[in-house]
Amino acid sequence: MNVRKYFIIVATVVILLTSVAVFWWPAVLWSTIITLPIILIGLMDTFNRKSAIKRNFPVIGHFRYLLESFRPEIQQYFVENDTDGKPINRMFRSLIYQRAKNITDTMPFGTKMDVYRVGYEWLNHSIYAKDIHEMEHDPRVVVGQKNCSKPYSMSLLNVSAMSFGSLSANAILALNKGARLGGFAHNTGEGGISLHHLQNSGDLIWQVGTGYFGCRTKDGNFCPDTFAKKAIFEQVKMIEIKLSQGAKPGHGGILPAAKNTKEIALIRDVEPFTDVLSPTYHKAFSDPNGLLNLIQKMRILSGGKPVGFKLCIGNPTEFEEICNAMVATQITPDFITIDGSEGGTGAAPVEFSNSLGMPLREGLNIAVSLLKKYDLKKDIIVIASGKILTAFHMARVFALGADACNSARAMMMALGCIQALQCNTNTCPVGVATQDNGLMKGLDVNDKAVRVNYYHANTIKAFQELLAAAGLTSAQQLTKKSIFRRISMTDFVTYDEIYK
Repeated sequence: MNVRKYFIIVATVVILLTSVAVFWWPAVLWSTIITLPIILIGLMDTFNRKSAIKRNFPVIGHFRYLLESFRPEIQQYFVENDTDGKPINRMFRSLIYQRAKNITDTMPFGTKMDVYRVGYEWLNHSIYAKDIHEMEHDPRVVVGQKNCSKPYSMSLLNVSAMSFGSLSANAILALNKGARLGGFAHNTGEGGISLHHLQNSGDLIWQVGTGYFGCRTKDGNFCPDTFAKKAIFEQVKMIEIKLSQGAKPGHGGILPAAKNTKEIALIRDVEPFTDVLSPTYHKAFSDPNGLLNLIQKMRILSGGKPVGFKLCIGNPTEFEEICNAMVATQITPDFITIDGSEGGTGAAPVEFSNSLGMPLREGLNIAVSLLKKYDLKKDIIVIASGKILTAFHMARVFALGADACNSARAMMMALGCIQALQCNTNTCPVGVATQDNGLMKGLDVNDKAVRVNYYHANTIKAFQELLAAAGLTSAQQLTKKSIFRRISMTDFVTYDEIYK
């Protein structure tokens, strides 16, 4: 429902009727004194570009911020008394909003975490801290140095896979423009490349899933010809084959019929206004050798761009089989993205989200350990993806061997996501995860792009400050011995002791 449109119509009618009535019934003047300020506030809301909630829901949107103003005091009390994680999640959300708005992200009265809670983690500092101003301003990692004629210099933090269709056109435009402003990469998600991905010329990682959207034949198989035509786009810097997604491994993607518009159907080569279910497996290959051959084929078809794959680790022996195949064929991916079961999604069965797949840190440790065992890690960039929100979250995965990070949840919050949990209903109130044009227009692309850029820049800066405080000068110097975890009131261990 387009509340903004109806408010403008009602406000116009009320003003006209009141203007006429006030000359005939002076009593109407008193009601005008009450209603006119409300109407004026509403009209201001409809034209504001900073808040999608106020723009989409004039006047009543203010109540959300009124209630939110009480939250810091409530949150500070409950953070150490609630064990379900929700208060801590709210704290992270506040931090992301602050960084996206480029306002101070410091907190008074010390830590909001219970440092004696089992599971509490920390990074030890050094009395020989480094000067952050002497560190690299824009730390990056090069993907595809060994195999590619067009390697890509990648930021340490990037936008994780989120498809157009799941997200609105304005959300995609804002994410991509933010990526261009900040010089980081934007993963398209398995929905394929749309004009909205290309319009602002931000760097793209083109994800190709089991549905082969944007490069498929009519019967749903991989089409080399259409792939080659899009892979050579200047904006496409890397290609990622999606084997599985952390939040729903082995399930395939879901696009509800309500969100499958004619535009999206054209991009994906499917019928509009129908539920689009990605297959649970790839038709282009059925074993490790087939996967590696497809990687090599895509690398050639793209003109020498980096090609890799993404997966949530399941049976470790299957990943080891891929490593064996790399050694036997001498074909290696340029990067591997490890997703965790704690990753997000707009739609998945509860059992899949809660109880299937390996969490990020365990999966990352297994993948990196096996790559090192077969002497493959030196040529393969490992990207970590799964609920990475803060600089400390980045530090944890770098300590386990990651070379870069992707984040979806935090980037959505930087866009203005309020976690209304309506991603799969097409009624997202802030216009992030919807195809409703009325709601989508509430998301101002230019304003949100700047916020995405600010979130990225401020989080990278915070990460470098952590490194400097620990006496380190680069992310690669973090090891399993750098991170500590409490296992009881009196005992703690390092990641080196946990992740064998």
